[in-house]
Amino acid sequence: MQGQAQQQAYDRGITIFSPDGRLYQVEYAREAVKRGTASIGVRTEDGVVLAVDKRIRSPLLEGTSVEKLHKADDHIGIASAGHVADARQLIDFARQNAQTNRLRYGEPVGVETLTKEVTDHIQQYTQVGGARPFGVALIIGGIENGEPRLYETDPSGTPYEWKALAVGADRGDIQEFLEENYDGGDSLDDGIVLALEALASVNDDELNPEGLALATIETETEEYAELDTDEIREYLDANDLLAGEDEDEEDEEDEEDDEE
Repeated sequence: MQGQAQQQAYDRGITIFSPDGRLYQVEYAREAVKRGTASIGVRTEDGVVLAVDKRIRSPLLEGTSVEKLHKADDHIGIASAGHVADARQLIDFARQNAQTNRLRYGEPVGVETLTKEVTDHIQQYTQVGGARPFGVALIIGGIENGEPRLYETDPSGTPYEWKALAVGADRGDIQEFLEENYDGGDSLDDGIVLALEALASVNDDELNPEGLALATIETETEEYAELDTDEIREYLDANDLLAGEDEDEEDEEDEEDDEE
């Protein structure tokens, strides 16, 4: 009984390390991230690609109300996975810091600088009593000094820089796919296809454009841009990833047979 009571004490207190050096609440926050739908970031020579699975669970739900992609500044985009409300708070924090940097220094904030400001904010919630960690992971991508940069934030407050990464559900499988297929010299279009194929690899190799969101930050223009549903559909169709495509073809063949 005494051992269980001690375990619960470490379990409940964010400011208390367990005897083996773990913060259980941070680990639980990571589990909350895994429960969120997947988000992917891919860095190419031509820019950064952000792709997210919105997974609209009801035909009555307005797809535009599910926000997992966000514009932090003209040259920076953020994708999230995990607790949506926590993500919204961190996105607002990132936007405020980006605008403050423009007003104070007259120049856009660096991607690395902004990422570390966000992770410093996240880290504070791992050592303050009466608060809990943020149950969300962010992928922060953008252009800095003419170079594409891609970062991940962890609920512990640690920033990581990546060439390509996934956060959220099925991270292990998607990350394995990216490791096998990533080529650092890919164009922006190739990066989009890679991100979509990675998402499709854990969705029976087919995707619905209404349940996806895609954004790019191009190296040349340094502008964040989101693709609309029709553009996403074109990419899916061109790469045989469009859900229901085979069924539609079968229906057309059946109709032709009936006419004959």
